[in-house]
Amino acid sequence: MSQATELLGASRAPHTRIVGAVSAAHFVSHYYILLLAPLLPFVRAEYGVSYTEIGVALAAFNVVSTVLQTPVGFLVDWLGARILLIAGLAIGATAFTVAGLVDSFWVMVAMFALAGVGNTVYHPADYALLSHHVPADRIGQIFSVHTFAGMLGSAVAPASLLMMQSLWGWRGAFIGAGVLGFAVAALLLVVRENAEVKTIAAPRETDATAAVGWRLLFSPAILLNLVFFVLLAMMSGGTYNYSVVALGALYGTPVTVANAALSANLLLSAIGVLIGGLLVGRTKRHGLVATLGLAGIALFIALVAQFDLGSLALIAAMAAAGFCSGVIMPSRDMIVREITPPGSFGKVFGFVTTGFNIGGIISPLIFGAIMDHGSPKLVLVLVAAFSLIAIVTVATRPRRAA
Repeated sequence: MSQATELLGASRAPHTRIVGAVSAAHFVSHYYILLLAPLLPFVRAEYGVSYTEIGVALAAFNVVSTVLQTPVGFLVDWLGARILLIAGLAIGATAFTVAGLVDSFWVMVAMFALAGVGNTVYHPADYALLSHHVPADRIGQIFSVHTFAGMLGSAVAPASLLMMQSLWGWRGAFIGAGVLGFAVAALLLVVRENAEVKTIAAPRETDATAAVGWRLLFSPAILLNLVFFVLLAMMSGGTYNYSVVALGALYGTPVTVANAALSANLLLSAIGVLIGGLLVGRTKRHGLVATLGLAGIALFIALVAQFDLGSLALIAAMAAAGFCSGVIMPSRDMIVREITPPGSFGKVFGFVTTGFNIGGIISPLIFGAIMDHGSPKLVLVLVAAFSLIAIVTVATRPRRAA
């Protein structure tokens, strides 16, 4: 956190305000993504529904986000990022507040779909706002602060939601989450854009037609970045959701040790993001940074797959893989920004970050089938393999979009 403060403090005051507000919105987006997970047993018990039926709500959220995020990216470039980010926060906050107030399971499902609409705004609007308001020599570091804020939202969500549930029930926790979204929307209303601090022209659609915009998105450079983001999502999906059960099945690793290894991975990933932010300010070779980080992930995960390392070495290897994962994130964002024409940040970031949703949909099908087939080692091997394939997408990418 001290490094995050240092990075923010190095920007001028207007930049700091907009970065703080946008990072707060990213915190909320990750908070909302994890909203149901800690409260799932209480929701399921009250409505008397199956896990499959509960899954419909999560599926609605993710499918809507996947389908609409790129069109919303076009809107960001056309209408402006700030107003749409405020609208997205208000939509998500309203959806979860209504889900907490109305005693109907299917209304809750509908509200998760509505929250998916709100979720489409964050990546295109956040990256567009940061790209327009932060000087070029600071943007990589600010991207790292933005990413760290999202990770912090994921880390804070379970404990805070369970605390609210203990005080007011799961409905109160939903409403409390809604209040958080409304509060950050109000913050963005107060923190107004200042033309004097813009480093690029105001966000407006600069393409002659929507067809030209779509041709940009389907250019080789942008498509390779989409694949890159899909692979990153599949790597994290395999690690976060299946490493604990895979280690238990493969080596008989106790759940407490496997969870400690995963926690170390997550913690070092967050630290790595801040270090990566400092690194992008000192080099323009973002592809090289990403390549080295991906190679580090592949190496450490392959070691875990191949050898029963014992508790301490396992935790160290998983922590090292997490650090490598975090370090590449600011460079990942800079790679996308460097090939994006001015005025197209919303659509391009909206498009490539749908890779997170696509990977999130695909990875449970792949890794779940592998575990059902009784091949836990293959879970870890595939995570390492996806990391190596991701290197190919970085190394072969065109240097600019058509």
